[in-house]
Amino acid sequence: MDLPIPAGIDDIDDEWLSQALGLAVRAVEIDQIGQGVGVASALYRVTLDGDGPASAIIKLPALDEIAFLTSAVLQMYVREVGFYRELSAECPIRHPKPYHADIDIETSQFVILMEDLGACRVVDQIEGMSEPDAWRASRELARFQAYWWGQADPLVENGPAVSLGDPMYLDLLPPAFAEGWQKLTSAIAVSSPIEAAAAGWADALPRLLGSLSADPTTLVHGDYRADNMLFDEHDSVVLLDFQLIGKASAAYDLAYFVAFSLSAELASRVEASLFEDWRESLISAGVPESETTGLWDRYREAALFCLVYPAVASRGMDLSDERQFELLASMNERFGRAVDELNLLDLL
Repeated sequence: MDLPIPAGIDDIDDEWLSQALGLAVRAVEIDQIGQGVGVASALYRVTLDGDGPASAIIKLPALDEIAFLTSAVLQMYVREVGFYRELSAECPIRHPKPYHADIDIETSQFVILMEDLGACRVVDQIEGMSEPDAWRASRELARFQAYWWGQADPLVENGPAVSLGDPMYLDLLPPAFAEGWQKLTSAIAVSSPIEAAAAGWADALPRLLGSLSADPTTLVHGDYRADNMLFDEHDSVVLLDFQLIGKASAAYDLAYFVAFSLSAELASRVEASLFEDWRESLISAGVPESETTGLWDRYREAALFCLVYPAVASRGMDLSDERQFELLASMNERFGRAVDELNLLDLL
């Protein structure tokens, strides 16, 4: 008998968990985790007794209706379930082992039961990543991207990835950006350069998407930031959240990472050298050097595109929540640094 997809956490009981794990277990306690860190899904830690692991993580759709609808339309749940079903076994970066993953395509109801890696070291995105961790994360990113270099097309056609050039982005992002930007700026003061970038962002979007989805491309994580990473006992990256995997220029992930996961001071100091080290890591991992020559231009374009993230995410965020407000405020400050130092307004 197929295991039903739970409508919510209350539908998950001992029988469901035992069937999902293939082992006799009993749920001792279920606690919601990750509030204020991720808004596209609801996360729970279940403490277990029995023949299985001592604990596991349960991932379900977002509790906020706007966040759920945005995630469903952008195929975020389909992508992550597809990753765990189809790509997890070959992913070169450590990530939670899936025990069970399923989705109802029609309703976007989904469930993922996965390994609990909560013992790993956490980095708070609001505080910003340290310089040593930033170097590790950029090199791990290069390894991830080099593995799938030039191979993203079949993953778009037959698998879980979505191309950044997909027409749905042109249809969905401008209205979502406008709505989110209004909400964001009603709560947070933004600088004049950021206002200028926002004013021209929608007009620049078709060109940005076209450029960032043009070959050479790879499979990108799509949400490569500090809150989606842990560091294990060897200080290696443990990567979380595969809801935005897609086909795009490799520079997309790095620009997003530097723009929002590093403090403005650290990004200003290491951005150029971090980029070159990442590019050399791609080449060392087998990427043809000739296919890396235009990545700095793509990097700047990706940085400008990244203004979409705080705007669209704010639509499903509770800005009266201190953690969520501070996350947006830090992204705002750091994006301002990118606008100035990367001359992003020239791209408009």
